[in-house]
This record gives sequence, structure tokens and C-alpha cells, in this order.
Amino acid sequence: MYQEAHEAADVVAQQFERNDTAIRALVDTLQRTPPRFIVTCARGSSDHAATFAKYVFETQLGLVTASLSPSINSVYAAEQKLDGALYITISQSGKSPDLVRNAQAAKLAGAHVVALVNVEDSPLALAADTVIPLHAGPEKSVAATKSYICSLAAILHIAARWNNDGALLDALRAVPAAMRATWSADWSTLEDGLVDARNLFVVGRGLGLAAAQEAALKFKETSGLHAEAFSAAEVKHGPMAIVGPGFPVLFFVQPDDTWEGTLELAREFRERGANVWIAAPGEMSLPNVLPVAETLHPACTPLVAISRFYRAANAIALRRGRNPDVPPHLRKVTETV
Repeated sequence: MYQEAHEAADVVAQQFERNDTAIRALVDTLQRTPPRFIVTCARGSSDHAATFAKYVFETQLGLVTASLSPSINSVYAAEQKLDGALYITISQSGKSPDLVRNAQAAKLAGAHVVALVNVEDSPLALAADTVIPLHAGPEKSVAATKSYICSLAAILHIAARWNNDGALLDALRAVPAAMRATWSADWSTLEDGLVDARNLFVVGRGLGLAAAQEAALKFKETSGLHAEAFSAAEVKHGPMAIVGPGFPVLFFVQPDDTWEGTLELAREFRERGANVWIAAPGEMSLPNVLPVAETLHPACTPLVAISRFYRAANAIALRRGRNPDVPPHLRKVTETV
């Protein structure tokens, strides 16, 4: 896990160059025949990438983006009205039967099916109209790391080309350097603080929500730590009632319109005596700030932050006496039906 997460900066840099022609061709199709809406379909870490896609496409393109449950077709066999939709399915292995069946059904229903997948000759890739390879390379650890980051990078690449957004393209090209700079940042307060933890909230909002979801999953997988992810808005609707003295909360914050509100919530939790950590770029006069290198666009910050988080998650798992590469009861490929 440590090694594969460390490789993420290099594979993101290579992915941009290797995929630009394919993404330009896809965008040309989408601009000539604009989709009415976007649908995503994924599971696990890839579904967190789909959360990121929702915020990217809705904020950058203004296109409604909804998540389709794989069971709608694979279990309930319910036909969907997807004519004129862009259907994006995301997977590391491309082998999960329910994702394949849903992609096939979406194509029959009239959607343009795009597969973001690491295995280019997988059943899911073969079912798609367009394949955008993740180019993450082999991933042997059960816990996905670089393939998740590559999914986020591909989503940003598509959005930037589609919107003719040169600033976002420049920001994406600069992400690998920010990831490398953040890799060596000191996150020891988080590692020290969670060695004996039993429960944890991970909070983000907007573009940062997917990072919170992914971090919570990795805590469960690698450390056996019960972690739940929440939007900074949704956590106020009940879950915050259990946040009291000593309760650990990790925040992911990016410098956009969610910045002030999310930091204010972090301050409120800290005033209640909670153990609060904040992963964010820039200088802040707050305790337990986990440094993240600044990026040229707030949508790129979650890639940089989650990359450094993976290193911390690996360290926490080892200190808790667990093997982060081989979590109990899990396999690399989960073939849901």
C-alpha cells in the first residue's frame, strides 16, 4: 500500500499525456451531441470517485449528475430511461458482473457508456462505447490507492477538456508536483492520535466529500477502525450529537466556497473537546493542521490530500498491529452480482 500510494504522483503525470488524445475524442463527441444528464455507476472506492465526479461535473459543467445503483438492473432488472445520457462507470478491475450488466443495459437504453477502468481488456471495458484507461499499473494491495487517485485525475481531465478550461488543465498538470511535496509533510499528530481510537468521523464538503468517504473506508479496511464519512452540512443533522470530549474527527478542506463553513464546524467540534485534525492547504493558526501543498485549482486539492492520507493510513494500520496490504475477509476483486 505504501509503495503503490507513493507511485501515484508519477502515474497521474503519465496518465495525462497518455489519455489526452482519447479524452479529446470523447469530448468532441460530447460537444457535437451534448448529453441531457450524466449517470455514474460504481462500487467501493470507485463509487467515492463517482461522488467526486458529481461535484466536478455539476460545478464545472452545470450538468446534473446522478448515481445509479448497480442493483437496479442486476437484481431488480428494472429498465432505465437513459436515452441521451452520458453513462460513466468506474472500476479498477472491470470484472464485477453487476457493473458489466448495468453498462450493457445502459448502452441498450441509448446512453453513451464511458468506462474509467484500470484493466483495458476487462469485461467492463469491452461493454463500453469509450474506454478511458486509468493507467495506474498493477495494484497488489487489496486497498486501492493509486487507481482511486487516477480515477479522480481522469474525471478532472474530462471536465477540463469538455469545458475548454485551460486553468484547470494547468492545475491538473501541476498536481503530481504538489503530491510529491505533500508526501513528506508531517502528519504524525494524526498517526499518534488514532493508534488507540475505536470510532471516528471523517468530514468534507463539496469537492472534498469524496476524500472523506475514501478515508473512512480505508480506516475500516486497513486499521479495523470504525470510521464514518459525512458532509459538513449533513453531520449537523444528528450525527454531531455524539461528538464530545475526546471524540476524533478528521476534516478534509479545500479552498473554495465551502472553506469557511467547514472550518467553523471544525472549531465548534474542538470547542466541545473533540480531537480535531484538519487536512488543508495554506497557513492556519489552528492546532493539528495536516499540511497539504497548495494547488492551482480547489478541485485538485482532494487528490493531493488523499495521497498523503494513504501514507498515514498505512502507518496507523501498522501501529495498530494490522497488515494494511491484506485486510481480513477482503479480496482485491469483489465480484458483486
